[in-house]
Amino acid sequence: MNRSATRRKHGGTAVKIVVTGPFSAGKTTLIRTISEITVLSTEQDITDSTRSRKAATTVAMDFGRITIDRSLVLYLFGTPGQDRFDFMWEILGEGMLGYVLLLDASREDSLAEAVGILAAFRKMARVPFVVALNRSAGVEPADEERIRSVLELDEDVPVVPCDATDRESVKTVLLALLYSVIDAIDQPAAAGA
Repeated sequence: MNRSATRRKHGGTAVKIVVTGPFSAGKTTLIRTISEITVLSTEQDITDSTRSRKAATTVAMDFGRITIDRSLVLYLFGTPGQDRFDFMWEILGEGMLGYVLLLDASREDSLAEAVGILAAFRKMARVPFVVALNRSAGVEPADEERIRSVLELDEDVPVVPCDATDRESVKTVLLALLYSVIDAIDQPAAAGA
C-alpha cells in the first residue's frame, strides 16, 4: 500500500499534505482557515529580531484536517519556516502525497528564502507540489516568469495566487495540488499505453 495514503478505520482514504514555506508566509493561517477541526499548533513567542514581523512562530508543526468527501480526508501538516527548525521538514515530509510551498507575495525576501526550503523538499521526495502566493490577488506573467526562474520550476508546477485568510482561496490552492497529484498518477499510465 502507498505510504502517502492510508485507509481510515471507517472507510475512505486519508492523505498527508504538507504546507511549507518561509517564515511568516502564512502557513498556520492557511491551515486554520480551511481546517474543520481546531488546529494543533506549536507556536511559541519570538524573542529575536524577527519579532517585528509577528509575535509567535511555529516551532514543530501545525496540524489540521479537511474532509473532501466520505472517501477522502486530507491531513494538513504545516512546517516551521525558520531554518533553525529545518530538521522538522524531513520528519513532516515523510509519507506526504504532495505539498504547498507558500510564499508571501508582499515580501521580496520570501522568494529568496523559499529557494533553500524547496531544495530540501526536492531532495526528500519527488511528489507533486504547487507554489501559492499569499497576499496576492493575481499573478502577472512577468512575476510568474521570475518566480519560475528563481525556483527553477517545471512548467507543470502550478503558481497560484491566494489569500490564506479566505476559505475559497485556500480551497483553490488545495484543488490545484490535488489536480497535480492526479496528473502525476495519469502520466505514467499514459506513457505505458
